Amino acid sequence: MDNGIIALGAALAIGLVGACAALGISMATGKALESTARQPEMAGRIQSMLMIAIVFIESVAIYALVISLLLIFAFK
Repeated sequence: MDNGIIALGAALAIGLVGACAALGISMATGKALESTARQPEMAGRIQSMLMIAIVFIESVAIYALVISLLLIFAFK
């Protein structure tokens, strides 16, 4: 397989998923801050749910990193 296509696939895997993960985390954080401002007594539960959501979003980004590394090193 052509190295240029593999590099392009790896760059797209990291670039697109990284941008979407950053967008998802920023949207979740904004909504969590808005919820905390509306109901300050629920701040602890909102924060714990936010952390769980951030972990899931980051795990998708880590999977994209693994896929891009497989593309680079396994398909030479």
